[in-house]
Parts: sequence; C-alpha cells; structure tokens
Amino acid sequence: MPQENPLDVVRPAQLERLPMFPLPRTVLFPGVTLPLHLFEPRYRELAEHCVTGDRLLALAALKPGYEDAYLDRPPVFEVMGLGRIVAEQRLPDGRWNIALRGLCRVEILAEHPPTASFREVHAKRLESDPRHVEPAALDRLRGTLIQLASRVQGVRQQLAPLFAASSDPAALTDIAAALFVESFAVRRELLEQLSVAKRLAMLEELLAQVLLDVAFKNGGGSEPVGLG
Repeated sequence: MPQENPLDVVRPAQLERLPMFPLPRTVLFPGVTLPLHLFEPRYRELAEHCVTGDRLLALAALKPGYEDAYLDRPPVFEVMGLGRIVAEQRLPDGRWNIALRGLCRVEILAEHPPTASFREVHAKRLESDPRHVEPAALDRLRGTLIQLASRVQGVRQQLAPLFAASSDPAALTDIAAALFVESFAVRRELLEQLSVAKRLAMLEELLAQVLLDVAFKNGGGSEPVGLG
C-alpha cells in the first residue's frame, strides 16, 4: 500500500475551524487540482489567511437562491471538498490566483460566528466506502477511459493520474467525475455519494454516454474531437 503523502494529512484539530470559500455551481473532488481566482476583498483576506497558515481551504457550493444574500452568508451544501493550496500568485492589485488540490470530503457540523470577513466552519471528515466494488465494473470503467483518452483532444495528460490511481477505485471515480461530468447536480451527487460502488455504477453509465457523444460527434468518430 502506498504511503500517505504528509501534505495530504488533515489533523482533526484543523477541522474545528476551516476557512470556507463558497462558490456557485463548483465542486472540488479529492485528487483534483482546481485553479481559482479570488478578487472580492473578503476573499483576498481569505487567501492571505490561508497561505500564511496551514493552507487548507474548504470549497462549498452555494445552494440555489443565494443571489439575494450573496454578500451576506447564504446557505451552502453541507458536503464539500477540502483542499490544500499548492501554488499561489498574489497580483499587484491584491487579487489572488491559487491552485487548490482536493484532499478529502468533509461535512459541515456548524458555522462559526464571524470574526473575519470570510466564513469559517467546524467540519468532520467523510471517508469513502470501498465495499462491494465489482472488479468487472472497475475494468469496464478503465476501458471506457482508455477509449476517451484516445479520442478526446487535450485530456491525455489529465488522464495520466487516472491510470496511476487505477488500483484505487475511490480515486479513479473522483478524478473521472472531475474530468468528464459537466452537470453540477450530478457532480454534487457524486461528491456526496460515499459508496464507491454506487459512484462507479453512476459513472459507468455517464461515461459510456460521453464516449458515444464523442465518437459520433463528427459522423462516426474517425477523427479525435473535443468535448466542446
């Protein structure tokens, strides 16, 4: 079994007060690096707090209807991705570009009263359940991903982590979901689904449809095409 990277370790005490970045229609999966641009004053302060601290940042999706309360503390979905800032760039005008690499799923237990302009929460870590994964289903997903890698321009390099993680069904499903599932509702459902077997079943059907769309987009798929 591969050793855990020390940078992937999240201590229980760190979950007691996590800085949170709420965004509309955004999902962070474990094992995936997401580029983010922070420009509002409160999120500039958030970035400064994170990069000078332990670099952990929880990415939460705003619930529908957030627009009227966007400048306040609108509700977010309780299950979210926790990541670590692995690269950052502070721009001259105070804005930030960061790269946030997903570490794990967490669930909000409570939100702390405000002591800064950004939001902080107490959360618990959620672990994927690897039971009942069928090897045949895993092999079918790998086969679909290999076909997608040969047909979709610009994703072969992104697919490399998939095959490196192919012995870990949880990692495989998370990275596949991040790369190929566009629907926010489905992405959120996959994030909230702790059963790896159920995630695998969902992805098998979804990615088979993506493969069909790609293969026949240009009249039979004789040439590689992008996802558009």
